[in-house]
Amino acid sequence: MMRPTAFIVAMGLLGSAPAAQEGSPPGEWPTAPPAAVGLDPRVLASIDADIAAGKYGYVDTMLVIRHGKIAYERTYEHDYDRIYRREAHVAGPLNAHHSTGPYNYFNTWWHPNYRRGDLHTMQSVSKTVTSAVIGIAVGRREFPSLDTPVLSFFDVNQVANVDDRKRRMTIRHLMTMTAGLDWNEDLPYTDPGNSAIAMEASFDWVKFTIGRPMAREPGTSFQYCSGATELLSHVFHAATGRDIEEYAVEHLFEPLGIRRHFWKRSPTGLVDTEGGLFLAPRDLARIAHLYLRDGTWEGKQVVPAEWVKASTVPSVTVSRAGVKYGYMWWLYPYGRKGRLAVTGLGFGDQLPIVLAEHDMVVVFTGWNVLPDRPSLGPRVAIDRVLEAVRPR
Repeated sequence: MMRPTAFIVAMGLLGSAPAAQEGSPPGEWPTAPPAAVGLDPRVLASIDADIAAGKYGYVDTMLVIRHGKIAYERTYEHDYDRIYRREAHVAGPLNAHHSTGPYNYFNTWWHPNYRRGDLHTMQSVSKTVTSAVIGIAVGRREFPSLDTPVLSFFDVNQVANVDDRKRRMTIRHLMTMTAGLDWNEDLPYTDPGNSAIAMEASFDWVKFTIGRPMAREPGTSFQYCSGATELLSHVFHAATGRDIEEYAVEHLFEPLGIRRHFWKRSPTGLVDTEGGLFLAPRDLARIAHLYLRDGTWEGKQVVPAEWVKASTVPSVTVSRAGVKYGYMWWLYPYGRKGRLAVTGLGFGDQLPIVLAEHDMVVVFTGWNVLPDRPSLGPRVAIDRVLEAVRPR
């Protein structure tokens, strides 16, 4: 069973503001009781109780922000040294070739928190943040058109399996997971046949990915591909001459007051844009809140409004359940026809959720990394939080 360890606002009661930690940004989130922002505290407490009881596996954080104020925040303590002790020391796809480093997903020096601190792994929410950084560069006219062929940034003579379809693959196709590469990430990440696991076991992730054969015409169908986002790390550097992490600090993190982060690198030293970012949950909420406010933060346009809109409208259909995909944002239908929750989605239950209709941002983090065990997931998270919204 999990033990809740801290909360700011719960059951309608305000706690005292925490002391600012060294390096914390000026201007922390204001707080308000749930009822003051139109949320039912009993519903939020019921979600909290289910998390604490282990109904959704290992959830580390629950954070609900409405009308720009924290209405509910809980953290949950887990003994991951005990929970994943066996997996950490037995070779398998989630730690093969990286037994002691940052790509052993059971190594508690790295996962789920960076060096046992309060920076939490974002996993594939790193893709979503990468999209925001690219959007900023596009707005500053420092990044090429999304319709630029990907092979423009490679020595084609050094790329395997080049054909006409690969020549037609563009940056936009990487952004929307429609690259057309032969890639299977539908298998569990504990399966060595998962293409992302095979990529991370290789030395040069970019070479591994761009060298894959083509399976279909680019732009014709959705196929989730972490390697596509790692290609964007290469493309960004080739196109701008800048390291994408350095650019993110200057143009995204600092304007938002995000002073602390960690971003893993691939074995070649390239930024791991497909899954390597660590942020504090409240700072992830800042990035999500940008997309609630058309890219603005405290009156300043950080991400171009046009990019926010383009990122959060459907580019491709993911499933028959109506799930869509934008520019590295997942779009889940809810409520009245046409309503879409805008979410990031990271391995282990990293879930920034934007509910524009309700002026609300929700963040969950967790570490549910083994298949066939309880987990949260975006559908349940969205539906349960929406139950707390009181009718106007």
